[in-house]
Amino acid sequence: MNVSFHEDMSRFFDWLIETIQQHEVDVLLMSGDLFDQANPSQQALRQYYDFLKKMIPLNCRIILTGGNHDSPAVLNAPRELLNALDVVVVGGAPKELDSLFVPVKKNNQELVVAAVPYLRDKDIRQSIPGESYHDKVEMTKLGLQAYFGQVNAHYTAHYMGVPFILMAHLYAQGAHVSESEREIQVGNLAGVEASTFGKEPHYVALGHIHKPQQVQFPHIRYSGSPIPLSFSEKEDRKQVVLLEWKEGQFEQKVLHMPVFRRLLAFEGTFEEVKAQVEHYESKTALEDLCELRIREQFHSQSTLDALEAFMSEPEKDGFRLLKASAVFENDRGNLSSTLNDSQEIEHLSPEEIFEKRLDVEANLENREELVLAFKELMQALNETSEYR
Repeated sequence: MNVSFHEDMSRFFDWLIETIQQHEVDVLLMSGDLFDQANPSQQALRQYYDFLKKMIPLNCRIILTGGNHDSPAVLNAPRELLNALDVVVVGGAPKELDSLFVPVKKNNQELVVAAVPYLRDKDIRQSIPGESYHDKVEMTKLGLQAYFGQVNAHYTAHYMGVPFILMAHLYAQGAHVSESEREIQVGNLAGVEASTFGKEPHYVALGHIHKPQQVQFPHIRYSGSPIPLSFSEKEDRKQVVLLEWKEGQFEQKVLHMPVFRRLLAFEGTFEEVKAQVEHYESKTALEDLCELRIREQFHSQSTLDALEAFMSEPEKDGFRLLKASAVFENDRGNLSSTLNDSQEIEHLSPEEIFEKRLDVEANLENREELVLAFKELMQALNETSEYR
């Protein structure tokens, strides 16, 4: 919604570096979606490299994988240089499984990490002419199972007995998502079960879901995004997970991040919400971001006009009104109106625009197949541009 989180990320990186120093961390894992788009801005790239530069004196091994938002070509471009600085980057699935494995030896202790990035369709399955939507879902599930089975077999053959961490970027069944996460692997229906990761990994470090959470078992975990990226994440306590190898297993410790800005929702009648806003005092270092949810019994144009006028000066003392919506409960059709809801076309993904176009059609029987076909086309185009 046209709000820069550059300063949020700078503060997070500063905190992370201090935390790594304080706890004498040996390895830092980042499981994909280093950037929000395949071609990040120069400002984002500069911030990424500045962080890696500041990490050099810490004697901390860094292992980075690509996510569904990342371009393997962009991440891999400086790979040889970063390797010399003890930074391992796996932007996309390599041809040889051995390239995924990163052995680490420090202070007479050993660790091996399988740095599996986001797996694209071409990495896990072959398209078959005439296959149905559900065939594609099932083939994707089987492809993921086979891939992780091969990873675990490689570990057993070459590193058996060494503490083993598996990194992965995907949707795991049972994970709670936020409204800002895009679909992955055929509409999330091919989300993997815990059994897919096998019994070999001592810890599974997952990326893609923004909400920090365990999935099915304590050793399978999303650490989550470092900052909230939508109002649906306003209650999340952002965190990193500190792992320490003790007595044959990884002991986990959650370290909560400082709150640099709050995301807020004020709800009630227009007068109630207006009073809440006028009495709110920000206590964070950065500007808080707010949404207003107006709920009235009967439709009132005067209420909408007053709300629009109230939103016309969205910047307050230490916080900003970012979006507003109004719902009139007792009117026929449950009328609603949204202001500043960031639905301009530049804020929508191609998939979202295509689905909005499909919404116009009545009695569309093959919607799922059309959406899937469009996503496959977009993925093929993205992969072509990434490797060009």
